[in-house]
Amino acid sequence: MAVYSQSDPLIPDILRLHGKWRASHPAAIFESETLDWGQLVRRMDQVAAALHALDLRVGDRVAVMMSNGAPMVETLIGCMAAGVTSVPLNLSVSDEAAAAMIRDSGAKAIICTADQRRRVDESTSLQDATQGLARISTGVSVTWRDYTTWRDMAGKGAAATIPDDTLLNIIYSSGTTGLPKGIAHTQRGRKDWANDLAIALRYHSASKTLITIGLYSNISWVSFLCTLFVGGTLIIENGFNTARFWDITDRHKITHTSMIPLQFDRILQDEPPGADGRSMQAMMSAGSPLYPDLKAALLKRFGPTMIELYGLTEGVITTLDPEDADTRLSSVGRPLVGTDLRILDDEDREVPPGDAGEIVATGRIVMPGYWNNDAASLDASWTAPDGSVWLRTGDIGRVDSDGFLYIVDRKKDMILSGGQNVYPQDIEAVLVRHPAVAEAAVIGLPSQKWGETPVALCVVSDGANAEQIKTWCNGEVGRQQRIADLIPVTELPRNPNGKILKRQLRDQYKGQAYD
Repeated sequence: MAVYSQSDPLIPDILRLHGKWRASHPAAIFESETLDWGQLVRRMDQVAAALHALDLRVGDRVAVMMSNGAPMVETLIGCMAAGVTSVPLNLSVSDEAAAAMIRDSGAKAIICTADQRRRVDESTSLQDATQGLARISTGVSVTWRDYTTWRDMAGKGAAATIPDDTLLNIIYSSGTTGLPKGIAHTQRGRKDWANDLAIALRYHSASKTLITIGLYSNISWVSFLCTLFVGGTLIIENGFNTARFWDITDRHKITHTSMIPLQFDRILQDEPPGADGRSMQAMMSAGSPLYPDLKAALLKRFGPTMIELYGLTEGVITTLDPEDADTRLSSVGRPLVGTDLRILDDEDREVPPGDAGEIVATGRIVMPGYWNNDAASLDASWTAPDGSVWLRTGDIGRVDSDGFLYIVDRKKDMILSGGQNVYPQDIEAVLVRHPAVAEAAVIGLPSQKWGETPVALCVVSDGANAEQIKTWCNGEVGRQQRIADLIPVTELPRNPNGKILKRQLRDQYKGQAYD
């Protein structure tokens, strides 16, 4: 029998094939620029060659501190093609948090857009964290290399040989204190992730995908990688505006998008007269719960296009198909192709359908572990009776007799606010620095605007002004970590071991909701 050569292409290889066979097809559209597939792939290879010219090698890390635009897209895919690990930083975190992420990643270079370059130059903590790194930025600067000149001077270069277990990117959990957790993804894992999601979210080569969230977010990476994977067209905005959403959707005949519930609520509330939207084929909602009333309203407005996704950046995903949504508006669907779930009780034993417990997952898209943090990786793992290692989600759920998952509660204290992970201990560590705060507990309470919002319960000194403490705290934390309220209390409930009983606090204050 004849034996033919077989290959298992990674994402950069797939993009180069698009550049060959779809050269004149639009690949990415920005406000003032359109790149076809031939142009995008050439720039990808130029950035890859420029990274190698900095003496960066396969597996080295590059901090990416950029606003959405052509340079950021080129940088992210150029890192993929170079075999260099991109570390896209959430632009809404504090300077101290961003500096901690850069240090932890061991980055050898930082690439910025002009707005973020100015932020680095004006921040002592970011200057210290980037000292000795190769610095590239868009715009004019004496102390940074010009991005366009740097990209174009290197030429094309030879394609790198990239082992498929090379880390493609590290996405950090947000934080202001302590060591942030870097969620690592390999080249092979991200390709499988894009493949499986593209099937679930119905992407195809004619997809026109609108991205409105920063490309540092894993929510945006869903749309980003799925569209690149199938050879579609990205329409990338540097921010979200409801009027522009409707204008771009109808003008470009958008077929796909990924947003958070807050954005979907706004496009319904601010729909202009004459808006169409009939080009939309699949819209993904993620980041926080899509409440049943909003889900029903979206299905009514857009038809069977709304797909809710429950997932973790670590690599756990379920989706609720619109065909199943009418009778299961409270469900987050079933596992992605290739992903398996189990529900465990407090003794780590699997429970029968209908019973609630912690969700654990396994599959080819699960991360290999947290970057540089074996303790966190071990803490997030569960070993099944057959010896396989599964990822703990920290979420409480139940599965019905038909295999549909419902989220019941959150085992961990993480807050999901506007699609961002907010960790209470980071805010608490800031609050207790205030001289009037003796103890602090931060919980997530319902918010019509954000899904959940952080609220602080604090034991404060007599005569302390809660509003002033709240204002001070919000000046010390990242934008998405700002507390909506500070409620003075005489004491915080604790168990015999001294641990604050946050579930008791959530139950006590759950009737309070915030705009």
